[in-house]
Amino acid sequence: MTESSPWDEIAVPSKDFNVRQVAVTTAVPCFWGRDAGGSCLFIVELQGDHTEQYRKNMVTAKGIDVDLRAGGTGEQHLVLALEKQVDRDLFAGLCRTLVSALEHSTDSASSLAVSLVHIRRWKTFLSGRSQHLSIEAVRGLFAELIFLLELVEQGMSIHEAVDAWLGPERSHQDFIFGNTAVEVKSLSGAERSSIRISSEDQLESLNDALFLRVYRLSSLAGAEGARSLNEIITAVQALLDEAEAAEAFDRKLMAHGYAPLPEYDEPRFVVSDVRSYRINDGFPCLMRSQLPPGIANVAYDIRLEAIAEYECDGAVIFGGE
Repeated sequence: MTESSPWDEIAVPSKDFNVRQVAVTTAVPCFWGRDAGGSCLFIVELQGDHTEQYRKNMVTAKGIDVDLRAGGTGEQHLVLALEKQVDRDLFAGLCRTLVSALEHSTDSASSLAVSLVHIRRWKTFLSGRSQHLSIEAVRGLFAELIFLLELVEQGMSIHEAVDAWLGPERSHQDFIFGNTAVEVKSLSGAERSSIRISSEDQLESLNDALFLRVYRLSSLAGAEGARSLNEIITAVQALLDEAEAAEAFDRKLMAHGYAPLPEYDEPRFVVSDVRSYRINDGFPCLMRSQLPPGIANVAYDIRLEAIAEYECDGAVIFGGE
C-alpha cells in the first residue's frame, strides 16, 4: 500500500528550509524538510562536531545531494536533498528504512555512521528506477534468498553464494556453482501444486547436474521464524563484510526490481515445505534443443504430482549423497 508523501504538507519557504519532525523515537532527532528551491530534504540532527568522521566516510549517491552543515550551538545537520522529484516515492521509502535503522543507534556518532552506510547502499537503487514488486515476485525473490542462505549454511562463503546467484543476471538458472545448476521456484501456501516454467531454457543446462528446488511459503506473520522480504535481505546484508560484495548483492536486488521500501515489511513468510527434483532424461519439460523450428518464448506449468518420481534428497544439491 502506497503511503502519502511526508513532504506533501510542508510549505516551500522563501529562504532556508521548513521542517517537520519524524514521528519516531531515535537517538537523534530526524526531520522531513523542504528548502527554498522546493527540494525534498531528510535531516539528521547531530550533537557535537562530526566533521572528521563525515569526511573520512563521505559517500555520494546519484540523485541525492549529501551535506554536513553547521546547525545551532554545538549541533550539525546531515542534510540529504533529493535532486529529482520523479524519485520522491523511492527517496521517501529509503529514508524510512534509515529511520528504522536509527532507532537502534545510541548517539550522534553511531547515527552518522549508520546514515552513511545506508546512503552508500542507496547508490545502487538510485542508479536506476525500481518498480513495485507483485506478491508473486516478492515470493520468488524470497525463495531465491532462502536458497542463497542455505548455500552458506552448507559451508559456502557468503561471497561465493552471491556470485553463484546468477538469475538476476539473466542466466537460464537461478544458481550455478561448481558444475551444478539450480532453478528455484516458490508456491504460496494456498496454491495448488503446480509451478510456472517461464522459458524453454530454464530446465536445460550445460552443467552436469540440474535441479529444481521448490519452496512452499505460507504467510503467517505471527509464526516463529516468519520473515519479510526486507528482513531476509537484511540478514544477507549482515553477512557481507566487504563493500564490493555488498554492492554486487544490491545490484542483483535492483535487477529484480527491488528497493528497500517499507511496503516489503509485509507479508512475513515461513517455509512450510521444500521439495527438490533432479532434472534428467524423461523429466517432463520443454527444452529449446527439442522444440520444432519456429517455436520460441515458451511458458508452461508443471504439476508436482507428475514429477514425484524425480524427487530427490535436497542434500544431493549441496554435494551430499
